[in-house]
Amino acid sequence: MSRVGSQPIELPSGVDVTVRGQDVTVKGPRGTLNQSFHDEMSIARSNGQVLVERPSDSAQHKALHGLTRSLLNNMVVGVSEGFERILDLVGVGYRVQQTGQAITLTVMLSHAVEVQPLPGITLEVEGNARIHVRGMDKQAVGQQAAEIRKVRPPNVYTGKGIRYANEIVHIKPGKSARRA
Repeated sequence: MSRVGSQPIELPSGVDVTVRGQDVTVKGPRGTLNQSFHDEMSIARSNGQVLVERPSDSAQHKALHGLTRSLLNNMVVGVSEGFERILDLVGVGYRVQQTGQAITLTVMLSHAVEVQPLPGITLEVEGNARIHVRGMDKQAVGQQAAEIRKVRPPNVYTGKGIRYANEIVHIKPGKSARRA
């Protein structure tokens, strides 16, 4: 039995879930999220909880069961609390500036790179080397953070670049270490 899929989703106060067939709408203090789910999964709301059930114990249904429950839970958390990813710029001369809603990255390229936020995403700069990516859609927050990191990923020999706040970059020894 799916351990993730069988758990009920508790609805915090101020969050309303509307189920119309396979289309689910979640409204909360931060906004509204809509999503359609697989036809074979049944989604029901009762007593301040949302339950996901599957029709059989086939491998595909087990996988869809956990996936559907996780996506629904992410929607509930997103409209109530929101999601955040933090990026750090590591390196001499690496800095970021807020330009309206967008950010401008100076990361030792021949030009400054301007990054526009995706719809529903806010970008905030803390100091000149930290970026906060916030939003209510977990997938969009992760996508925006990945696009920013892709401008200058961490170098494995020096550690310089844009990295997630909790990311550990293992520094490789250079070729001089091989000689010794």
